[in-house]
Amino acid sequence: MTDISPAPSPTKSVVLIVDDEQPFLDMLEEAFADEFELITLASAEEAEQMMAMRRFDVVVCDHLMPGETGLEFLTRCCVRWPQTRRILLTGYINPELLSRSIAIADLAECLLKPVRPAELATVIRSALKAG
Repeated sequence: MTDISPAPSPTKSVVLIVDDEQPFLDMLEEAFADEFELITLASAEEAEQMMAMRRFDVVVCDHLMPGETGLEFLTRCCVRWPQTRRILLTGYINPELLSRSIAIADLAECLLKPVRPAELATVIRSALKAG
């Protein structure tokens, strides 16, 4: 008799989202639950501690948060965890900041807030493919 067990399901990509706006994090947790293994945190400090303990495929971080900017955090991530793709979210339309940020932290993308979950999911998928 042949064993016909189902093929193992592919592992979900692990995504860390760092933002100090809890309603935004809650919305993303609901929107992405089926596609990604999602971890959400409210500060870069917490995120850095978490990244030291486990691997993430993508980290998405808001630019303006208490404590330090998302760009500062993602720049450190670029050095410490270069294999993790990085995406910056910002509410400020400053072309110089956007282009400088992409270069400094080797960002996969820089998105303007407010960002729709579908748009962010598309950018995360692209970052995963490029990584």
